[in-house]
Amino acid sequence: MKKVCVKIICEDGVKLPEQMTIGSSGMDVYAFISEPIVLNSLERTLVRTGIRVEIPLGYEIQVRPRSGLAIKYGISLLNTPGTIDSDYRGEIKVIVANLSCDSYTIMPLERIAQFVLVKIENIEWQQVHVVAIQGKIRRNNVTRKWESLCHYIR
Repeated sequence: MKKVCVKIICEDGVKLPEQMTIGSSGMDVYAFISEPIVLNSLERTLVRTGIRVEIPLGYEIQVRPRSGLAIKYGISLLNTPGTIDSDYRGEIKVIVANLSCDSYTIMPLERIAQFVLVKIENIEWQQVHVVAIQGKIRRNNVTRKWESLCHYIR
């Protein structure tokens, strides 16, 4: 796997994002908070990471939820995946939401999200008068499935 250099500045006490296994595509990111944060049901909050980065041009960092927090506690991220652009230099913060019926407490240095470095391509728009459409068979198949679902819901 290719390694890409990303410059990072961490405030004192910040734990560096880390890849938990050799096969992990994401690096776990930690809450840089001095006190626990209690998130009640359906509340959201902005959680500091204490991290600033310099991402190479042609890449972005996607901020993604941790599946364990999602399935066990209903904790997710809003604006998912969040995009950290290569020209952003501010502190990275994470929008954490409690989608469960119970309160959840975010602890200092708890793993709250994942960073995934992604190569991006720029779009070159080409204005045209007509665009190709998908084949009729597939479109009808999707329509039939949707009609079946609507019938089931009724």
